[in-house]
Amino acid sequence: MEMESHTFDKLDLQLVAALELDARAPFSRIAAVLGVSDQTIARRFRRLSAEGGLRVVAVRDAERLGQSQWMLRLRCAPDSAETIAEALAKRPDTAWIGLASGGTEVVCMTRPRSPGDHDDLLLGKLPRTPSIMEIRAHQILNRFFGGPTGWISRFDALTDEQIAALRPRLPDPSGPVRIDPEDEPLVAALERDGRATYPELQRATGRSESVVKRRLAALLASGAVYVDVEYHAETLGYACAAVLWITAAPAALHSVGEALATHDEIAFAAATAGPSNIVVTAVARDTAGLYAYLSGRLGTLEGVQHVETTPFLRRIKQLTYARPTR
Repeated sequence: MEMESHTFDKLDLQLVAALELDARAPFSRIAAVLGVSDQTIARRFRRLSAEGGLRVVAVRDAERLGQSQWMLRLRCAPDSAETIAEALAKRPDTAWIGLASGGTEVVCMTRPRSPGDHDDLLLGKLPRTPSIMEIRAHQILNRFFGGPTGWISRFDALTDEQIAALRPRLPDPSGPVRIDPEDEPLVAALERDGRATYPELQRATGRSESVVKRRLAALLASGAVYVDVEYHAETLGYACAAVLWITAAPAALHSVGEALATHDEIAFAAATAGPSNIVVTAVARDTAGLYAYLSGRLGTLEGVQHVETTPFLRRIKQLTYARPTR
C-alpha cells in the first residue's frame, strides 16, 4: 500500500512503525535499524509528541483477558453531548470516545474491569442522565483488526529486514493470561507512560528492577497487556474518520470481518452483538475518500447487507485521557 504523509515524512512514519512493533525499544536500537543517529530519533519523537499527539501507553487487552468489551452509542441532546463525552473520558474504563452525527451522538468503547464497572455505567449512571435520549450497547464478540496490530502497519514504512530487527523477543508464554493484583501498580504506571524506564517503574511499584523486568516481560508475552502508540491521524493527512455499523449475512460474518481486516481504510474491525453485527472504524483523507470506500470496496463486498455510517465530528479520547506529566 502506498500512502503519502502531509506532516509526517518518511522517517517519522518509520519511527512510529518501529514503535508499533516495540514501543519500548531504546532510541539507540531504532536509530541503528533506521540508519540515523540516536539524537535524530529522540528529536523526532519529541516533535511528534508535541505536534502529532504521539503517545506511548500500555493497554489491557480485554479480549485476551476474557473481559467484556462494549461499543456504546449515546444519542444526546445537542447541547449536552460534549459534556457527556468529557465525563466519560475521565473514566479509566473507557477509550476511543468521539462526537459524531453532527454533535448529537457520542460513540464510546468501554473496557469494564469487573461486572460491577459494567453495571455501574450501563445500568446506573447513563440511564439516569436526563440529556441522554437513547443508549445502544454493542458487545464486542471477536476482534478482526486492531488492538496490538496498529494502523501504521498499512503504510509499509519498514522493510522485512527492519521489521525482523525491531520485533521484540519475548519469552514463550508459560503462565495464565491475567493481571495479578501485585501487577496493578506496574500496569498503572505504564498506562500513564508506556516508555517509563525501569528505575521509574521500580519507584512506582516498590519492587526490585529485576522483578519489574520479569513481570513486564511475562505480561507482554502472555498478551494480557500490550504497549500501544496513539497519534493524530490528521497529521498523516487522514482527516475524515467514521464508525461503520455493518450488517453481514450470518453465514458470511467471519469472511466479511476477515476481508475488512485487509482493507487499507480500516483501523479497527470487530464482530458485535446488537442491531448490526460488525463495527469498524474507517479512516480516509476526506469525505470524497470515505464515499469512494463506501460505494466501492465495501459496497461490493459479498455478504454485506447494510451499512450505517456515523462520521466523527471530533475525537475526545483515544487510548487514554490525561496527558502524562513527564
